[in-house]
Amino acid sequence: MSSLGGQPILILKEGSQRTRGRDAQGANIAAAKAVASAVRTTLGPRGMDKMLVDTIGDVVITNDGVTILKEMDIEHPAAKMMVEIAKTQDDEVGDGTTTAVVIAGELLKRAEDLLDQDVHPTVIAHGFRMAADKSHEILNDIAVAVKPDDIEMLRKIADTAMTGKGAEAAKEKLTELVVKAVMMVADTDGTVDTDFVKVEKKVGGSVEDSDIIEGMVIDKERVHPAMPRKVENAKILLLNAPVEFKKTEVDAEISITSPDQLQMFLDEEERMIKSIVDKIVASGANVLFCQKGIDDIAQHYLAKAGILAVRRVKKSDMEKLARACGASIVSSIDAIAPEELGKAGVVEERKISGEEMIFVTECENPKAVSIIIRGGTEHVVDELNRALDDALRVVSVTVEDKKFVAGGGAPEIELSLRLRDYAASVGGRAQLAIESFANALEIIPRTLAENAGLDPIDMLVDLRAAHEKGGKNARYIGLDVFNAATGDMMEAGVVEPLRIKTQAIASAAEAAIMILRIDDVIAASKETPPAGGARGEEEMGGGMGGMGDMPPM
Repeated sequence: MSSLGGQPILILKEGSQRTRGRDAQGANIAAAKAVASAVRTTLGPRGMDKMLVDTIGDVVITNDGVTILKEMDIEHPAAKMMVEIAKTQDDEVGDGTTTAVVIAGELLKRAEDLLDQDVHPTVIAHGFRMAADKSHEILNDIAVAVKPDDIEMLRKIADTAMTGKGAEAAKEKLTELVVKAVMMVADTDGTVDTDFVKVEKKVGGSVEDSDIIEGMVIDKERVHPAMPRKVENAKILLLNAPVEFKKTEVDAEISITSPDQLQMFLDEEERMIKSIVDKIVASGANVLFCQKGIDDIAQHYLAKAGILAVRRVKKSDMEKLARACGASIVSSIDAIAPEELGKAGVVEERKISGEEMIFVTECENPKAVSIIIRGGTEHVVDELNRALDDALRVVSVTVEDKKFVAGGGAPEIELSLRLRDYAASVGGRAQLAIESFANALEIIPRTLAENAGLDPIDMLVDLRAAHEKGGKNARYIGLDVFNAATGDMMEAGVVEPLRIKTQAIASAAEAAIMILRIDDVIAASKETPPAGGARGEEEMGGGMGGMGDMPPM
């Protein structure tokens, strides 16, 4: 609203809200801090779980930061930015989502103290940017190189990602599966696409029953009971075309005037389908995976030819099958040829937890593999799946970047100390922001200590003293929550990919800067639908005029 000569002028729509200056900053920072505090207790190996119940009563039990934030129904725009940090971290690295959100929340808390001291938001933003850039440099300096074939170190990285995520019981078994899967799908140029590791969840059995299949598992069954359940020395055809009679592209009608014409029409349809099956048989294929439908008559002929056929296979599964068995996906019946086929030692139908599944195993050099996760209840299997997904992603990131850092809050303490030295060299008001950034990073070891029931102040003092003392392994000293003491994280095997830290700090700093720079929030009014009877009264008004004379009730 503005005024001209005492007369108010309405600029915004009626019902719109506008918050400016410190009020707007305060509200945004409070919302972001609330989101950070919601996930803070889940951080670390001793973190707690959250139970999330949605509107229809579905339950999710997890301590995975991004899952918690996605399931929460968040309305506030600044709080939504915090959710975006977690999503970005998840997309980029797969783990460290809680770390990123907690750091962002703490940066804003420290920024609020600076705002109270009348430090301008742009000065704080500039200092935070400088600190984030310097952090990137320092992290690269303290990172340790790892060879992509160092299985032992990759196992430790997977182990760290899974610790505290409901996978404790069979952690050794699962880390072995994860590292094996990543090594199998890794390309020669060092890139790893975890999409080629298919994870199938099956309720029943125990976590120990989880296994890796050096090939593919398709959650489908044979299309015809007369087909063989098991095919050895399989020659696999991947077909992206229907094994059915062709339908016309345009609407067409066929006029049949006598019974023999009808019989001829049906015979011709059958002959067309048989010719398609003959082409499949002629190629030498004894296993068929079809992305489209397979006609009933075709099923009969395929069964007679001893071919195991599966229909309506998902596109993603077809691509994984092509990588696993070395086949090409054929999109035309006429293009079927022996050289397009893939090979596998065994293709068989097995029953898992009462459901039929097709197993494609003993592939020569499978560049796509499957992991079957088993567990007692659906919630257990879902949480195992999330832990496994995190582990797969962090191992693949380590193989790609070939660098890792210690865990247990060690990098954050080292960064904090080095950033304070850097702040002193910068000077000016930006120094205050860089020091605040350094203090904010200590929230990670502090939270790890709190969640493990330890005294955070004692632990922080011990960690700082160990890092300040210097020495060859000082930068690896972190918090050993299991023994309630500080210790060498490298020896303890608590290690994380470098990208987890660089991405978390970069995302947290960017989000904090964006929220800090907002000094005016203009929120449009939420449009409310007209009340049920409003329109009816208007229309009926003419006929009910007499009611105006009635006394009020």
